[in-house]
Amino acid sequence: MGKVFITGFEPFDGDRQNSSLELIQKLSGEKLAGACIVTKALPCVFGEALDVLLQEINHVQPNVVICLGQLKGAAEITIERVALNLIDARIPDNKGNQPIDVPVIKRGPVAYWSSLPVKAITNELQRNRIPAKVSQSAGTYVCNSVFYGLMHTLITQNRSIRAGFIHLPALPEQVVGSGLPSMHLDLLVKAMRIVIQTVLSHGEDDQ
Repeated sequence: MGKVFITGFEPFDGDRQNSSLELIQKLSGEKLAGACIVTKALPCVFGEALDVLLQEINHVQPNVVICLGQLKGAAEITIERVALNLIDARIPDNKGNQPIDVPVIKRGPVAYWSSLPVKAITNELQRNRIPAKVSQSAGTYVCNSVFYGLMHTLITQNRSIRAGFIHLPALPEQVVGSGLPSMHLDLLVKAMRIVIQTVLSHGEDDQ
């Protein structure tokens, strides 16, 4: 049986919740489409998040890695296509670090592509009436640094693990009274199951 490794982030920027963390807690230990789902919460800290991720990958030995993050203000699930070699933090991380205009990996390539079937995922979510879109930038905060560091490691080590990053909207209880969009946890769980099934049934070249 294969393994799908899914990560979420701890709350950050003063929030008490993170939709990605709530989601992975619902999925942990499930078996879906012939694969076992393994999950891990990452610290919202530059450097540390990637270290934890890579250590867990070495331990779990998954076939697929899907990193999740929260994008407050988003109305759709955003399937990230590109990881940039850039950190430009608009706010400090959970340990007060706020790097500005520095690379994720010194002398690394400008960018890496996701190896997930981003368009197939998006199309399948939309077919199930779940708001979703392809995104051409994962930002320049901890989410993107993890995405870039992950792809850099897998590619430079020639590891046959498919991987990518997806941003989720906030939960309704996180944005009460703010006017910001949100998505219920039950729908996020349904969406993630569709994502996993799509990844396992499509190749990267199906984009």
